Amino acid sequence: MSGLVALIGNPRAGSRTRTVALRAAEVVGGRAGLTEPLEVVDLAALGPHLLSPTPSPGVEVALELVAGARVLLVASPTYKATYTGLLKAFLDRLPPRALRGTVALPLLVMGDPRHALAVDVHLRPLLLELGATVPTPGLPLIEAQIPDLDAVLAEWADQVAPQVAASVLRQGAGT
Repeated sequence: MSGLVALIGNPRAGSRTRTVALRAAEVVGGRAGLTEPLEVVDLAALGPHLLSPTPSPGVEVALELVAGARVLLVASPTYKATYTGLLKAFLDRLPPRALRGTVALPLLVMGDPRHALAVDVHLRPLLLELGATVPTPGLPLIEAQIPDLDAVLAEWADQVAPQVAASVLRQGAGT
């Protein structure tokens, strides 16, 4: 089982979503007392292989890494008021309840604050359907907040890190 994994659902390599996800994972992981190194699954590199009729070793390894995470930060830009189709195509490859025993943290980067509910209305239910434990709230990050990213992440981490730490502790106790 892996420790902390960041799953990035942006189709563009080197995106702001990736930058935000990596920093968010670092902040929450630190506040929750996670000591394992961060592992990253960036779907920008796997996109062309997700819908291929032949199995892709890279996709299979990424699916195993995500399914084996103790804590999974799932980040996506907001497209059409929800997460990307690339992220959905990847998560659809997981078997039912594949994230059982995983604490999942949803994060959406968006241009318009009117989409702020999308993280809890759209992404959170998908992660719950896959069996994850999803502390609330998810993080709706407005692009205009990126210059103040550390302050935004600190506030969010203060809310979710205790829940993450408690869930990871319960996992370790076998409950």
